[in-house]
Amino acid sequence: MSGKPKLTYFNGRGRMESVRWLLAAAGVEFEEEFLETREQYQKLIKDGALLFDQVPLVEIDGMKMVQTRAILSYIAAKCNLYGKDLKERAFIDMYVEGTADLMGMIITFPFTPPQKRNLALIIERATTRYFPVYEKVLKQHGQDFLVGNQFSWADVQLLEAILMVEEKEPTVLSNFPMLQAFKARISNIPTIKKFLQLGSQRKPPPNDQYVATVIEVFKKD
Repeated sequence: MSGKPKLTYFNGRGRMESVRWLLAAAGVEFEEEFLETREQYQKLIKDGALLFDQVPLVEIDGMKMVQTRAILSYIAAKCNLYGKDLKERAFIDMYVEGTADLMGMIITFPFTPPQKRNLALIIERATTRYFPVYEKVLKQHGQDFLVGNQFSWADVQLLEAILMVEEKEPTVLSNFPMLQAFKARISNIPTIKKFLQLGSQRKPPPNDQYVATVIEVFKKD
C-alpha cells in the first residue's frame, strides 16, 4: 500500500473496529484521527470528505472511502483475505454478513435506553442462530479456516464477534468445541496475537464517555 491508511472515527469501536481488525490481521500499519467535536465532523462534510456525510472514513490508495462494507471488501481483496475465486468470495460474504448482524446488536447496545436493553436476546441469537452455523461449517469443512484452506476476512470477523459476545457472556462457547478450537487457533496467528496484546490499536468496550462523544458529535443543530 502507498503510505499508511488513515482512519477517521471516534476513539472507540463502533463501525470502525472491524476495519482495524482486518488491517491488523493483514499486517498493515495505519494511522488514526479521532473525532471528538461536532466541528471536526462538520468540517469533514464541508470539505467533501464524507460521500454520504457518514463515518467511518478511511483514506487509502488515494481514495477517501466510506461505507464500512466497501472499505472492508477493498482491504480484504487487496490483502489476499478474500478467497481464491468468486465462489469462495460468496461464502466469505455470507459468513461476514452473519457475524456483522450479530455484532450490530452489540454495537448498538450501549446507545439503547437502559430499560430497552436486551442482553439475553443477544446471547440467545448468538447461541441459537449464529454460532451453531459456524460450528457446523467448521466441522463439515474439516479445515482450520472457514473458507477454502486459507486465512480470510471471514475468520477475522468471526473471531472479533466471538470475543465481543464473550465480553457479555464468558461461557458462551461452552457448547461449541469447534469454535473454541477456532478461537485458540486464530488468536495465535502472529498478526492477530499482536493486535490482541495491550498497547495495540484495538479499542476497549464502549464506556459512557465514548457514547456521550458520539451523541454530541452527531447531535442535530
